[in-house]
Amino acid sequence: MDQAVGSAGSTPLVAMHAIVKTFGDLVANDCVDLDIREGETHALLGENGAGKSTLVKILYGLLQPTSGRILWRGAPVSLPDPKAARRLGIGMVFQHFSLFDAMTVAENIALALDDARAVNDVADRVVEVSRSYGLPLEPGREVWTLSVGERQRIEIVRCLMQNPRLLVLDEPTSVLTPQETGVLFETLGRIRAEGRSILYISHKLEEVRTLCERATILRHGKVIAACDPRTQTAAALARMMVGADVGAARKAAGALDGPVRLAVRGLSLPAPDDHGVALREVRLEVRAGEILGVAGVAGNGQGELFNALSGETPAPDAAAVVMDGVEVGRAGPNARRALGGAFVPEERLGHGTAPGMTLTDNAILTGHATHGLVRRGFIDRAAAQAFVDRIVAAFDVRKGARDPAARTLSGGNLQKFVVGREMLGDPGVLVVAQPTWGVDAGAAQIIRQALVDRALAGGAVVVISQDLDELFEIADRICVMFNGALSAPAPADGLSREAVGLLMGGHGESNARETQPCAS
Repeated sequence: MDQAVGSAGSTPLVAMHAIVKTFGDLVANDCVDLDIREGETHALLGENGAGKSTLVKILYGLLQPTSGRILWRGAPVSLPDPKAARRLGIGMVFQHFSLFDAMTVAENIALALDDARAVNDVADRVVEVSRSYGLPLEPGREVWTLSVGERQRIEIVRCLMQNPRLLVLDEPTSVLTPQETGVLFETLGRIRAEGRSILYISHKLEEVRTLCERATILRHGKVIAACDPRTQTAAALARMMVGADVGAARKAAGALDGPVRLAVRGLSLPAPDDHGVALREVRLEVRAGEILGVAGVAGNGQGELFNALSGETPAPDAAAVVMDGVEVGRAGPNARRALGGAFVPEERLGHGTAPGMTLTDNAILTGHATHGLVRRGFIDRAAAQAFVDRIVAAFDVRKGARDPAARTLSGGNLQKFVVGREMLGDPGVLVVAQPTWGVDAGAAQIIRQALVDRALAGGAVVVISQDLDELFEIADRICVMFNGALSAPAPADGLSREAVGLLMGGHGESNARETQPCAS
């Protein structure tokens, strides 16, 4: 497939020809062709592990191709490092921010610029650029005091300060409220109106249909389709990405009159550190058969809430957290697991798994007390490997070896492993943070259906997520975490995304609900 010249016959801004990238026996990119035209917004789509990240890292100079060539406005170029890519006119905003919390906005931006400038000069330029693109920033603010949306503005502004002709955005809306997403879309419109090009990577296919006029779709490292996403449905795009139909989770009404399996009673905890958030009088009840969704912009106490529910941070009072009638506020994770608790943290690599350890050893870390993997003080390796095999089969975990290190799995496959490890014990209480963050449509459907099935089997499920589409798809009730406090839960079918978005931005609970919350 040769896409070096656009359909209108003009020379593309950038064209990648027959790009091959191998890592040992693994072929991450297999003769990939991609061209991006001047002034267009182009989507790059594919499952986790399809080769998207590898391809854009080559485009940004972070990786070198095994073979193939890159043309910039028709001329061959070499991109040995990101500095060369930026000098050419390529800027990139990664999914995970690279900011120093204790430094100011201006200091963070000054560090990233290729030309040395005084911080005061950078601050003036930040104000000018941020106002021009509708991304207001205060140069003197320390990053730890900013919302996730404001932090993303820093990443975009420092890219724009280097005057790129091509801006690469990787999952730019995964942690934004609906209102922040709208502001971002307006900014992208201004960028494109200047004739700049955008390469947009996202698993949110409705966004792709709204923003992009062309899409290149990868599967197993190869280009399998190119299309105008505006003429396709989201389901059709997902089908091209995965190779099969991807539906929504099959949801049934939660049993809101079932017994309370998890209760939090007036839980208050101090902030764990200077950059953390204190929990303030948190109250919730989750019943058997119910999924409770907890929405919120990152950094409002969701991590602290997860740690309190999992037992990683004990409460001052045992009665502050109750599981199936047992007061566990001061109990640790193992004691809560022994009572039927299971926990999936937000950070799958480092918190959910030890990166350098094998899947079997990672299964033992959390399953030793509940899955019979340790007998009379000795690890049963055969039982542990059989447990991993069950996870792999049940959750379609794709891996290159029988028992690889956790860090060798793609993000989506590692997430499926972590979720499966917690789910296969049939937990009575399941707490999951960001279950499908950065996960492709196929893997997301598997995970969401598993959460729904756990509730249907009588479990009490708490899903902490910044993805409102996800919460409205699977949750029975939704509440919002803001500045360490939790709003009263309300039935999901009586809420709008805009209303929840207002709560996520701290704009009052009274105007956000369209119906009264369920009685606890």
